[in-house]
Amino acid sequence: MQWKHRTPGPPARLDATPPLRAGREPWAALDLLWTRRLHRGADYRVLVLLLAVVSRLGNGVLWYAGMAVLPLVAGPRGWACSLRMMALGLLNLTLYLLLKRWACRPRPYVACQDIHACTRALDQFSFPSGHTLHAVGFSIVLIEYFPALALVLVPFTLLIALSRVVLGLHYPSDVLAGAGIGALMAFGVLALF
Repeated sequence: MQWKHRTPGPPARLDATPPLRAGREPWAALDLLWTRRLHRGADYRVLVLLLAVVSRLGNGVLWYAGMAVLPLVAGPRGWACSLRMMALGLLNLTLYLLLKRWACRPRPYVACQDIHACTRALDQFSFPSGHTLHAVGFSIVLIEYFPALALVLVPFTLLIALSRVVLGLHYPSDVLAGAGIGALMAFGVLALF
């Protein structure tokens, strides 16, 4: 699972078991092991269909629709939540794009021959998971304003995170990094704005 900082270019298929850098062997081996284990879920058509739908909903349309509807159904509280979500979305998108270009980590289906993409990737690189970053961030802001939504948002966000690995698009470390960054940015936006 070798990846390094480089200028973006077209993805190239790497070996099924990429070489590991010194000092990263235990982490990288564990990351690859869990990627392969979770990707076994792709053997079940119904699970792939469910996770592909969840992943598609996490592309952004659902979040943007929520931002548009909240002011209409929740008045001033909805406006405040939507504005924070918009600010968070812009900050997250900027940081996400910078990190993707900096890391240039190949996606699992590119780096490992035994992993295949079960749905289309939105961009070329793997680190961090943008779907997870946005899902965690937006969910935290929404739950801060509307705590009852946690019953729906927490399982939905967990499914988005799981879908990214099962569908062969991310490593677990991509998802964990996305979740951590999303949470940090959400709490920052809630504290500052």
